[in-house]
Amino acid sequence: MFLRRSGSWRGWAVSVVLSVVAGLRAAGADAAARDILVYKDGDRIHGRVLRREGDVLVFQADRFGEVRVKAADAVVIKGEPPPVPARPAPTLAAAPASPRPVTPKPEPKSAETHAEEEKLFGWEWFSPSVLTARLREFFGPWHGRLALSSDVVADTAERNSYAVDATMRRKWERDEVQINGRLDYAQTNDVTTTDTIKGTALWRHDFNKRQFAQYRPTLEFNRANRRAGVPNDYVLLQQEIGSGISLVSTPTRKVRAGVSQNLFDLWNSAPVADHTSRGVQSTFEELELTLPWRMGLTQRGVWYPVRDRDDGWENRLELNKKLTETLSASLRHEIRRNNPDGTAQDYTRLKLLVGLDF
Repeated sequence: MFLRRSGSWRGWAVSVVLSVVAGLRAAGADAAARDILVYKDGDRIHGRVLRREGDVLVFQADRFGEVRVKAADAVVIKGEPPPVPARPAPTLAAAPASPRPVTPKPEPKSAETHAEEEKLFGWEWFSPSVLTARLREFFGPWHGRLALSSDVVADTAERNSYAVDATMRRKWERDEVQINGRLDYAQTNDVTTTDTIKGTALWRHDFNKRQFAQYRPTLEFNRANRRAGVPNDYVLLQQEIGSGISLVSTPTRKVRAGVSQNLFDLWNSAPVADHTSRGVQSTFEELELTLPWRMGLTQRGVWYPVRDRDDGWENRLELNKKLTETLSASLRHEIRRNNPDGTAQDYTRLKLLVGLDF
């Protein structure tokens, strides 16, 4: 009699334990089956990987939809397969049927809870990894950076300046295309001293490992230029067509030099509206270096030899540091003197920019 009761209690206990384990496994099956996309900076996105297209991973995120990311920038942690339900162990003796524990149904979420979840979901869009993933999905094979800079100083005068810089680029086997846009704005004691919109583009074609040709148009609109103390706003279109040779071309070092023909078209809006056009030759040199600690250095200098006036020249030097896979900081120095068009404003700028890479 005692043995029979002991066997019955043992069988009932084993059945209860197996039921609890099966319930826990079923509850975590969905979470375990999901894949995890992990960026190099540690950001994670849950969902499932759909496919791989060349060097691009296509990932279906639970909250952000379809995300495309380069395979070199992230890894995928595959989810575990759904667990196989365990078979109940045989009991030592026939046990009386016992009622299974009833799991209470979850209460429906209130409107306040839904609103709070939507609010948290909205804040996640400001995550750098999420913004980068959406930009990469939108632009596809194009890569670039959106950078901002701001400076506010108050001493003997109140000065503030702002800059927005956007860059996009794409490379093929022998061609490279770049598109850049920039806005510079500055005030001193509520008087606008700089208000410039500038857009540049580049198309470079490599004939072989050493010879190349390029076309570089530039459009500049200055709404705060002064000449001889008089407002002299202008729109400047410069078209540079040139060719050159690659002196050094390695994965970490690139040095180029060449000559170009430049066509300057200038439209003045004040004090007298007029249009002038001029062609000038130039020489240029370019430098691209990949440095340790995820840093890069780029430089481009142009020299315009002009007979009837001082020679013109300009130079741009930028040191870039990648903070994470999605954030970077750069220090940029630019200088322009005696632009051959005769009106465009000379300047010297030093800016620190923080950017979002995609």
